[in-house]
Amino acid sequence: MILRRMAAVTIAALTAAGAAVLAQQPGHTAPRLDCGSAATVSEKLPGGTRWQLCWHIDAKAGLVLEDVSVSFGRAAPLPVLHSIAMAQLNVPYDTGANEWNDITQYGFGGANMEALTRSDCPGGSRRAALTGAGAENARVLCVEEKESGPSYHLADEGQAPYTRQGHDLVLRTISQIGWYEYYTEYRLGDDGRVTARLGATGDLSPYDYSDAATGSPVGPGATSYAAAHYHNAFWRVDFALDGSAAGERVEQVDTTPTGRSGRRSAILNTTATPIATEAELTAAPRRWFRVVAGGAVNGDGHPRSYALQTGANDPYELRPEQVADLTVTQQKACEKFATFNSDPECPRVRTVLDYTNGEPVTDPVLWVRVGFHHIPRDEDQSPMPSHWQGFDLVPRDLTATNPLGPSVRASVNGQ
Repeated sequence: MILRRMAAVTIAALTAAGAAVLAQQPGHTAPRLDCGSAATVSEKLPGGTRWQLCWHIDAKAGLVLEDVSVSFGRAAPLPVLHSIAMAQLNVPYDTGANEWNDITQYGFGGANMEALTRSDCPGGSRRAALTGAGAENARVLCVEEKESGPSYHLADEGQAPYTRQGHDLVLRTISQIGWYEYYTEYRLGDDGRVTARLGATGDLSPYDYSDAATGSPVGPGATSYAAAHYHNAFWRVDFALDGSAAGERVEQVDTTPTGRSGRRSAILNTTATPIATEAELTAAPRRWFRVVAGGAVNGDGHPRSYALQTGANDPYELRPEQVADLTVTQQKACEKFATFNSDPECPRVRTVLDYTNGEPVTDPVLWVRVGFHHIPRDEDQSPMPSHWQGFDLVPRDLTATNPLGPSVRASVNGQ
């Protein structure tokens, strides 16, 4: 049986982040963050993009971001998220002997939240939080700037290429659950992108060894088989694209062959289907999802939105509540976790399956599930190299043109 380092999960939160954010129409003022200076992040990246947000440590979910907004150059801030946080980490072992739900059983906060050293946050700043359980005012959040690679490259005839390197604002914590240590990380890009990631490191459990059918050989020869297992992660994402959630909608976008061909290739049609009621949705080829603002539009008159993009995904789907890649529900404060929800305000509601009861969706919450099947390898000993899973929230029509483009290209807008 895997050894778990049990700890209290009570927490004194820094503060409640209850900012009023603007609707992004002419005449509105910039958002004011009411979470207090210690719980505020307001950082400007080299290209001029500024991210502002509130943060706190929840006893179970760990790092929580709230009232997240972005501004490009001198433009007014654009509200993006009301909140984003981990909502479950389900860890079933292929042997069938163990299955853990690390968020609700143990918690990423409290005494399981690790204090960061300088080497954990090189070149960044370590922010303190009241984490409880004898770890008061520990520096648990790393805030740092990282290069994200080439942003764009345009070779214009007779001109030097237009090129630019991108940057991310990175927020990261570390939680220790048993033999594993988990990074909770959010990367806020200078292009408005939000990347949510879970990283797993630490060590293989010395108590979970099996055989060739359910494990993988580590160590000399073929005598020690470390048991394979899943990291089935859920995030809870609540948007606020125009400063409030009023009128927001979720769309499923599908591209399908028409059965006809043009001069050189098949003709494809793309259609967007509104998700009008709570639903469990499944990924498929040529399909993606987005959240569309209720009233906010960009300079071209197009509704602002964010698209959900998941990368590598190898989920565990052997329980009914773990089948959907994306669950869309109407926002309710007591629906906090994807499984084993235990808020007394909604005692009969335990999993995302209970949340989807056909209610109309006017204030959508996204429950995003991304899985990783960890089949151990020799390199996992020791310490285990970090492996990552997560998703991107990509701005779509947030601005009328590329907010990072050179000024000489600002007039290029349309055919």
